[in-house]
Amino acid sequence: MAWDFSTDPEVAAELAWIRRMVVDEIEPLDLVKHRMSADNWRAATEPLRRAVKDRGLWAAHLDPALGGGGFGQVRLALMHEILGRTPSAPAVFGNQAPDSGNSELLAVGASKAQKERWLWPLLDGRLTSSFSLTEPHTAGSDPTGIRTRAVRDGADWVIDGHKWFASNARRADFVLVFAVTDPDAERHRRASMFVVERGTPGMRVVRDVHTMHHPYDGTATHHLGGHAELLFEGCRVPHENLIGAPGDAFVLAQKRLNGGRIQHTMRWIGQCRRAFDMLCERALSRRSHGRPLAEHQLVQAMVTESAIDIRALRLMTLEAAWIWDHQGPGAARQAVSEVKYRGARILHDVVDRAIQVHGALGYSADLPLEEMYRLARNFRLSDGADEVHVAQVAKLALRGRQAVEGWPSEHIPTRRAAAEARFATLLDLP
Repeated sequence: MAWDFSTDPEVAAELAWIRRMVVDEIEPLDLVKHRMSADNWRAATEPLRRAVKDRGLWAAHLDPALGGGGFGQVRLALMHEILGRTPSAPAVFGNQAPDSGNSELLAVGASKAQKERWLWPLLDGRLTSSFSLTEPHTAGSDPTGIRTRAVRDGADWVIDGHKWFASNARRADFVLVFAVTDPDAERHRRASMFVVERGTPGMRVVRDVHTMHHPYDGTATHHLGGHAELLFEGCRVPHENLIGAPGDAFVLAQKRLNGGRIQHTMRWIGQCRRAFDMLCERALSRRSHGRPLAEHQLVQAMVTESAIDIRALRLMTLEAAWIWDHQGPGAARQAVSEVKYRGARILHDVVDRAIQVHGALGYSADLPLEEMYRLARNFRLSDGADEVHVAQVAKLALRGRQAVEGWPSEHIPTRRAAAEARFATLLDLP
């Protein structure tokens, strides 16, 4: 029987190196990146990227044949728990969304020529990308209902439609666009995936959508590109920009999302740990009514609930990663939806408690908690809204179970009658 919570010494050494890189090098840069131009930011982070590549940790989510480390989900999970501490760490390690998910999609769906043109430069950091599925007038969690159309015209496809919340679209070198090509097909085969390169006539960035995270102009930093509204009007792309076969978009999108949900959740755990450390430090340092906050019962309840939430989420997520590695993505579907749903809520709750213990200081921009709180609310929507994962978990949990007629299967009088008949010779008391 193999059952072990330890980490191999080699992996532990890697994780220690990653932690030093994140805490000593990347976190300080994140404190001043708002004062750096894009060129200076690139100059500051390029030596760090080289160090990551030299260490064999770059784009570790992909197989070695595809230019990555081929770590597997458990090892990736432990790595992303550390990367989650600060916003820019994933980019330094070649795991920045949306590029990481887009590279996975291209790795499984693109032709050799397409990989040469887009995947390898994306992995090398020479290109950036965007993913455009969500539309303003259809449910973002139901990709089978999108309205953007792509119609074949000779050697080209002509795309017309309205998209928004396309992450990084303003500065991306190319956008992966989800568009209906056969509206009469089975609903999961209606859409196809296209690459639309920056500057293609007919694709227009209307605006960067203001959000709780970037509530006004200037807060969507030039390093990340924001979340854009896009308009496609007679946007013509060649047939060689079609990824996979017509009708493959839904399957390709799922390839892009599922494994990433484990990595996202582990990054949230990294944020939870950072917020929890701040909560505990404040509880021990701040005094109220003549004693530390840590001695007040309600604050102790916040500490306890946060500690238990973080431990439970971490174990759930590592189990989901283990199932993925040992039994495959299909076997991990329920576990992945469980951690995506629960993880976003736990992050929100832990950060909220940390803010509460810090009082006005926690609410201010003098601490990272307020930004963590705004981001936490987004995570209940992105990569599948809470309600989608609730429905998925219920569907999978009920699969294979049967309804019964009459009394429930655990009905004690019915079961007792069967037990009395079985053990009748031993029943010597009334």
